Amino acid sequence: MKVLATLFCALFMTACQSADPLSAKNDPKSESWELAFTEPYYMKVWVEDSAVEDINGKLFKRTGSGTAAGGEPEDSKESARGWHAVGGAAKAVIGADLPKRIYVRWQSIVEPQTYQVWVDVPEEARNLMVQSVNQRCPEAPEQQASYSASIYLGLAPRGVVQVFVRDSCHRPVKVARAQAAIDPLGPSQGKNQGRYAYPISEKSKRYIEKYGIPYGSW
Repeated sequence: MKVLATLFCALFMTACQSADPLSAKNDPKSESWELAFTEPYYMKVWVEDSAVEDINGKLFKRTGSGTAAGGEPEDSKESARGWHAVGGAAKAVIGADLPKRIYVRWQSIVEPQTYQVWVDVPEEARNLMVQSVNQRCPEAPEQQASYSASIYLGLAPRGVVQVFVRDSCHRPVKVARAQAAIDPLGPSQGKNQGRYAYPISEKSKRYIEKYGIPYGSW
């Protein structure tokens, strides 16, 4: 990841010295960073489309779609409150520099509703992305740094978007929050007779009947 390595050296010169035990200068690195989507437990979504504008103003379309990472633990708790698991399959945004903003349009299956938004990525997020592949975790300096920097968009009911990146110790760090607008065209931008990608699952239905949708917890 040449761009990330160059930027990191400019910001953190000491971390790029071979004498630094936390330096990941020689650790393997991807040439691309990754974008992934996640959801609160039981609050299923379907990502219709996404795009990225990098810090050079270059636009990358169709950077990811489909299901988001989540779960239905059935643990007799109000598990949908907050964010408990941030992860899932990520897709490399090949050729992109660090992200300036990210577009996403998705279906909130449990409501149901369709949302869209451009999310601004703060400088803090870009710095952490750079650090994650160029510095080893201080708590485990013997382990290699992350192979690829990543950014996660958490998608929740009522159009809430939470942005996470992983630090050098692979921990998710919340770096931004955004509010999406309802897409007036509905699911698939009106090209699918108003049908959503799939029906609400029985587990989600039972959870919502018992606890409701925890608006305001995201």
